[in-house]
Amino acid sequence: MLNKIKNEIGQFNKQPHNFRILVLTNLVYAFVLPVIDIFVAAYVMRNSNDPVKVVVYQLTIYTGIPLTFLLNGVLLRYFNIKSLYAAGMMLSAVSMIIMMSLKTLNLTGIGIAGIIMGISFGFYWANRDYLALATTSDHNRNYYYGLETFFYTIIAVVVPVFIGWFIELHHGNTEIHKAYKIITGLVLLITVIASVVCYKGSFGNPVNNKYIYLKFHPLWNRLLVMALLKGLAQGFLVTAPAMLIMLILGKEGTLGTVQSAGAVFAALIMYILGRFTGPAHRIRIFTAGLVLFALAALLNGILFNKTGVLLFMLCLLIAKPLLDLAYFPIQFRVIDVVSKIENRGEFAYILNHETGLYAGRFLGAGTFIVLAYALSTEIALRYAIIIIALFQLASVMVAKKIIRQANLLAKVNSIN
Repeated sequence: MLNKIKNEIGQFNKQPHNFRILVLTNLVYAFVLPVIDIFVAAYVMRNSNDPVKVVVYQLTIYTGIPLTFLLNGVLLRYFNIKSLYAAGMMLSAVSMIIMMSLKTLNLTGIGIAGIIMGISFGFYWANRDYLALATTSDHNRNYYYGLETFFYTIIAVVVPVFIGWFIELHHGNTEIHKAYKIITGLVLLITVIASVVCYKGSFGNPVNNKYIYLKFHPLWNRLLVMALLKGLAQGFLVTAPAMLIMLILGKEGTLGTVQSAGAVFAALIMYILGRFTGPAHRIRIFTAGLVLFALAALLNGILFNKTGVLLFMLCLLIAKPLLDLAYFPIQFRVIDVVSKIENRGEFAYILNHETGLYAGRFLGAGTFIVLAYALSTEIALRYAIIIIALFQLASVMVAKKIIRQANLLAKVNSIN
């Protein structure tokens, strides 16, 4: 066992310097992500008891992201990419500080906190995606995302349990609010550490400063369809687990425990897949993730009780990283190909990709809000996920065509 661990460490050390620094930066920041994804939504739910406000918060986040992608493209002409990346990480703590300072969770306050969190995500993901693209190649991207997912999932074992039960140790609204403030302080500290690690890398800014184009290669337009379908799920699934657990199971401690259950198993699966699979296996991985996601949605919709929520979370725990493990390398492979054919900078495609995701996120979150207002919150929580999961299954055929065309174009144009 010790020899195997040494071999895996050796495999990591063989990777380029920037590859390792980027993984380590994201590893540190990974301690923040469960707080942002789960407990901020739980905080809004606890203090407003209104699932629609949670979705409105998420929509303001998703509105801030594409706008910041655009702003990031402009700022890259004047600032080092490491500075913008670090700013994105630290702004997530600023957003939480604003949220905790609100005396009343009205839509205005939630919207402001959401926009700032969206700006944070925009700087973080715009620069992270570009750096991941620039520091990896098609042959080691499965390994990169498998490694990242492994660490994220292991951290998801510790952070939700610790935070969930830490909150439950406090009684009364005042004490619980104090617990959330302490967590926010820790988030700020972690983002500072992640920023320091980021500065150890020798990352360079994109060379081409033109990022906005109106027309793209047909292959890229196909990928935007795939991005829209991915966004459909993102628009709802970031907050749905917190809403379901707070409504049906009721406490943050249970929320943390459910998030952690099965995470070690999921982490090992992701690492093995990332380590030992290649480009030829991405469709199978993607299909497995979508089928598991559809199963999770059906179980939640049919049962809609404590058992249903637990099964939903366990399926989702494996489905989400499977989808990411396949999706990002497919996206980057298409960027590799079309950027060479159209002679454009890679960041132009990262920026444009966000518009496809935003359209999907807006439709996904909008589906929930319409169902909640027109029918009921319960119907929205039960059936919106099923509707989205069925649409998501169409991604398999889209992905197959994209990979086939990308490989053909790469061969014709002699692109590695």
